Amino acid sequence: MIEPHIPSLDHIRRAYAETAKSTLRTPLLESAALARQIGAARVFVKPESLQWAGSFKVRGAYWRLKQLSSEEARKGVVAYSSGNFAQGLGAAGQALGIPVTIVMPVDAPSAKREATAGYGARVVLTDHGDRPREEVAAAKAREIAAAEGLALLHPFDDPEIVAGQAGAGLEALDQLAAQRAAADLLFCQVGGGGLIGGVSLAFHYLSPKTRILAVEPEGFNGMGSSLARGTIETMPLGPKSICDGLMARAPGSAPFAALKTAGAEGITVADGAVRHAMKTAFERLKLVLEPSGAASLAALLDGGIDVSGKTVLVIATGGNVSLADFMAHMKNA
Repeated sequence: MIEPHIPSLDHIRRAYAETAKSTLRTPLLESAALARQIGAARVFVKPESLQWAGSFKVRGAYWRLKQLSSEEARKGVVAYSSGNFAQGLGAAGQALGIPVTIVMPVDAPSAKREATAGYGARVVLTDHGDRPREEVAAAKAREIAAAEGLALLHPFDDPEIVAGQAGAGLEALDQLAAQRAAADLLFCQVGGGGLIGGVSLAFHYLSPKTRILAVEPEGFNGMGSSLARGTIETMPLGPKSICDGLMARAPGSAPFAALKTAGAEGITVADGAVRHAMKTAFERLKLVLEPSGAASLAALLDGGIDVSGKTVLVIATGGNVSLADFMAHMKNA
C-alpha cells in the first residue's frame, strides 16, 4: 500500500493564503465559566459553525476546487456527502463558477439538502436501505462521474482537502498566540478525518507539545480504533448516532496518515453527552451547534480526560441544524 502524501507546513500555509481570501476568519472564544466548571486553566472554543456555509468544510472544498484544471472546472465536479461537505462544496463552486453535483443519502437532514440546493448545486438522493449509506452514495457518485465526465471528489480522503482544512488550525494557533496562550489539549471531532487531519498537522508543525484528541460518536470510532492498532479499521454496522456527519465507518487514508504523524489519540462520546454539549454551547457560549458540531465540546464536558490546570482548545465544527431538530434535542438534553 502506498502511503498517502502528508502536506508540509509550507503546503498548508499556501493553502491557507489562498482560502483566506474567500473564507471567514472565525473567532476564538474564551470561556472562563467553562474553565471554572471543569477545573481547566483556560478554555477556548473556535466556532467553525460561524464559517461561510455553516461549517469548516468550505475551507477544504475551496482549496480543492482551485486545484482543478481549466477543463475539469468547466465540466464540473461530483461528490457524495451527508450534508456539510455538500454545502461547503456547493458554496465554493458557486463562488468560483464551477458546476457541482452532490449525491446525498435520502435520510440526510432536510435542512442540509435544502441549503446545498440553495448554493446552486444539483442534489441526487440515494436510498441505501440496509446497506452502508456511504458505500451506496459513493457508488452513485462514481457512476455519475463516469457517465458525465465530471471530476470525482472525495469529501475527506484527499491530501488537498486535508491541506485546505488545516487553515482552521493555523488560525487558532495565531489567535492563541495573540491571547498569550498555548493549547495543552486539543479536542476535535472526526467523521472521515479531513478537518482533524489538517488541524493536527498545523499543531504538529507549530505546537508539537499539544495533545490531540480525535472525538467520535460511540459505535463510529473508526479513527480511534485505527490509531490504536496502527492500521485502518472499518467499524461494523450498528445503531445510528445523532451525529449524522460523523458516522463514517472508517477514516480516510490521508487523514489517518496525518493523525498518525501528529500522534493523535481517539476518544468516544455518547449521544446524551452531545445533547448536553449543544445545550451548554447555547446557554454559555450563545452558539447554535448541530450534534456533529458539538461532539468535541461533549468530550471535554464529559470528564473522561483530565484537564485540571490545562489550557484547552475545542473546535466546534458546524451549526447546520433546523430549528425543529435543535429544539427536539434540547428537550432530550
